[in-house]
Amino acid sequence: MHVLVTGGAGYIGSVIAARLLTRAHAVTVYDDLSRGHRAAVPAGAAFVEGDIRDQACVRKALREGHCDAVVHMAALAEVGESVEQPERYHDVNVNGTAAVLAAAVATGAGRLVFSSTAAVYGEPRRVPIDEDDELAPTNPYGASKLAGERLLEQAREAGDLAFTALRYFNACGADGPRGEDHDPESHLIPLALSAARDGGALRVFGNDYPTPDGTCVRDYVHVADLSDAHVLALEALPAVQGAFNLGTGRGDSVKRVLDTVSCVTGLELRHDMAGRRAGDPPALVAGGRRAATRLGWRPQRSLEDAVRDAWTWMQARPRGYGD
Repeated sequence: MHVLVTGGAGYIGSVIAARLLTRAHAVTVYDDLSRGHRAAVPAGAAFVEGDIRDQACVRKALREGHCDAVVHMAALAEVGESVEQPERYHDVNVNGTAAVLAAAVATGAGRLVFSSTAAVYGEPRRVPIDEDDELAPTNPYGASKLAGERLLEQAREAGDLAFTALRYFNACGADGPRGEDHDPESHLIPLALSAARDGGALRVFGNDYPTPDGTCVRDYVHVADLSDAHVLALEALPAVQGAFNLGTGRGDSVKRVLDTVSCVTGLELRHDMAGRRAGDPPALVAGGRRAATRLGWRPQRSLEDAVRDAWTWMQARPRGYGD
């Protein structure tokens, strides 16, 4: 296939682009570089700098790349920021998805894999979370991703598109030369690794949750495993469609993550306790049966693997792509 990867200069998108190339697909990366990095785009991929809301530009990239499929990764993805700037999140994530969809339909790129999120579930009533559980996002980020899924569902019902939505839990780790470089960084593992390396103290939000050690439990899934799932989902279209959770099915607490960081790095990791953050549920863990049975996807890498790979990347690039 010839695949357009929107957001392919970003953390997960760049790993997906590299994976697609190893599977002998032709790849065009489309990214505005507002949060991605040109250095993350894999050799062998064509690159187009552009805004996903610019339908004409997306259409041109699809045509010039002879694309017959899209992996739509480009989005704003910070929950706290979405609460402060809900209109911006709607504009980029919803209007941007509508523009990509329209361009794909116009050019005949009828297969699309959509980057969604566990945030579409909101406060879960049970753990692990299944795909058929209630969709009730509690922040604008989750709401914008759910709106994107519904736009794509409508296109599928109209006969214009075959699509799969992949709902990530907590992406982590690094894949060779590609790792996390966000500004500002908000993800636990790179923050913990930086604190251990620099001798700082990590702030932990809440130790009074109804969990075994009192800290939040999350489902940490390695970025390489996530990327493998995208390739499987794309290659399964149009025979296999729908929404799929991507997680390990096993939650790890914040405390366990910190212990793992200390073990992997061999460094002391100090932390300060703070109160709970509003809206943080005690546990978010994926039910992964559907992805296993319908996509044949099972995560292969552990939390220890993710921390080790992230630490190796951080040591090689202490200033991220800024090196």
